[in-house]
Amino acid sequence: MPDFEYFWLRNKIYFMDIVFASNNPHKVREIKSILGNSFTLLSLKDINIEEDIPENEPLIEGNALSKAQYVNNATGLNVFADDTGLEVESLNGLPGVHSARFAGADKDSSANIEKLLSMLNGKENRKARFRTVIALIFEKKEYLFEGIVTGTIINEKRGGEGFGYDPVFIPDGKTLTFAEMELSEKNSISHRAKAFEKLRDFLYRYSLSDNKEKR
Repeated sequence: MPDFEYFWLRNKIYFMDIVFASNNPHKVREIKSILGNSFTLLSLKDINIEEDIPENEPLIEGNALSKAQYVNNATGLNVFADDTGLEVESLNGLPGVHSARFAGADKDSSANIEKLLSMLNGKENRKARFRTVIALIFEKKEYLFEGIVTGTIINEKRGGEGFGYDPVFIPDGKTLTFAEMELSEKNSISHRAKAFEKLRDFLYRYSLSDNKEKR
């Protein structure tokens, strides 16, 4: 995309309503900072969906798509959902799709980290990657966007920001864990940011195309 056109897109306000299929306040905060003011981001709470959406698919892609389909079928609204997994090389990709419930159905992040560190005890290879997949249902069509960041699992928790496995993950080329970083720094490199930047760029391009058709 030419620089002048991208600048125009970045500075034009569309006020497009779109649902993020999550009630996780940490995620909603992160995504609002990535998408900026060009979109009105609605959480599940904003559209009166309080129940937990089932996440029973064997792959991250399937979980993201099933959550988006659930909300779209219930409301008819444009919606996107994400699913993220931490994939550890020496654990054959675990916890992967089970990351949120690694230590049990209650999604206890501290328990998940304790289980992970216990399984890695004594292992020299601590390479890992976070992988996010976003499923978008927009104008009745389905799209997938992926973001990956590689790094290392350390031996103990550091930092009080972020959520999930952030306190034990140091991305490649950095010395701080995700939980020690300011949100702006994390959003410049994170798996979730990379996936949501692809989503944002798709929506900007759609808005540009739609605007041209209306001229």
